[in-house]
Amino acid sequence: MELGLLYSGGKDSTLAALLLDDFYDVTLVTAHFGVTDDWKHARDTAEATGFDFETVELDRDTAISAVERMVEDGYPRNGIQQVHLYALETVAGMRFDAVADGTRRDDRVPTVSRAQAQSLEDRYDIDYIVPLSGFGRGAVDRLVTANLDVESGPSDEIRKADYEAELRAILTDEHGTDAVDDVFPAHEQTYVTGFLTRG
Repeated sequence: MELGLLYSGGKDSTLAALLLDDFYDVTLVTAHFGVTDDWKHARDTAEATGFDFETVELDRDTAISAVERMVEDGYPRNGIQQVHLYALETVAGMRFDAVADGTRRDDRVPTVSRAQAQSLEDRYDIDYIVPLSGFGRGAVDRLVTANLDVESGPSDEIRKADYEAELRAILTDEHGTDAVDDVFPAHEQTYVTGFLTRG
């Protein structure tokens, strides 16, 4: 069965791909808005890990709407959630039998409720798979340490192909650099450069 995995090039989505690889024909799908070329980082990771890779360009109006929501809220959660659900729907509308993402059990954002998952499956006649839903951060970190070569650093330095980089760029264009600091808390990002033990 063909599965499209929403992919950023980070540790969670790469670990999700590993867990799904024995059961599905996994294609890593990076959704972007065409604002930056950060999607190329995900492509490079896909090449390094041997997975098929595609991109899908999302409607920029969704990004603009998400940024305005973040400015209004003063934090990124609802805007990122909005973009994630839109990206899942976009990938679900492609040719895949199943879609997946790298969300973990203890993620605060993005999340997909049971009702949202069921709606996605019913409307697109696909399966929605969340391979890390039973894994907490500690378990994910131990598996990543044992299997993946990872670079990490502050979110404004590590460039992977998640929504945040493009949303930051739009936020800067629309509201200035101070708005980015006001909306996004400092946190660490990861970028996978390959496998440690996989042949």
